[in-house]
Amino acid sequence: MATTQWNIDPSHSQIQFKVKHLMITTVTGSFNAFDATVTTEGDDFTNANISFTAQTNSIDTGSEQRDTHLKSADFFDAENFPTLTFTSTGMEKKDSENFVLHGNMTIKDVTKPVTLDVEFGGLQKDPWGNAKAGFTLSGKVNRKEWNLNWNVALESGGFLVADDVKIICEVQVAKA
Repeated sequence: MATTQWNIDPSHSQIQFKVKHLMITTVTGSFNAFDATVTTEGDDFTNANISFTAQTNSIDTGSEQRDTHLKSADFFDAENFPTLTFTSTGMEKKDSENFVLHGNMTIKDVTKPVTLDVEFGGLQKDPWGNAKAGFTLSGKVNRKEWNLNWNVALESGGFLVADDVKIICEVQVAKA
């Protein structure tokens, strides 16, 4: 069967993360500049090969001061490490709509395995005849595994920023 390449549709995709702040609220952020390609056998995503990059300088949490700090050497060090990457290593099919995606995420030259839950939204043609596929990806990582260690101890116990970061992505890809 022939391989098919799919490209991410950035205007219909969101790459977000959520992390607890002060142990009482959740801050949501996103990467606004990203790219991904997916290679499949025909329209079957079961054995898809996925390559994703995000520009660390495009981080956006709705607070310019916080974004500047996240871009600094305390966190992503965007000047020296302008991209974070994800490359798939395998996909497990749980049922017709649910998969487990395995891959390697690289942040600041540290590569660690990551597992994400994937919900397949389906295939659809847009009004112009372009084939599209939709996915929701979710998972959780510990930021310290990538040396994103900055934190402040709180007087009442605990820390300013949680170690666990939730990843939530809404992705639409278009057949090339």
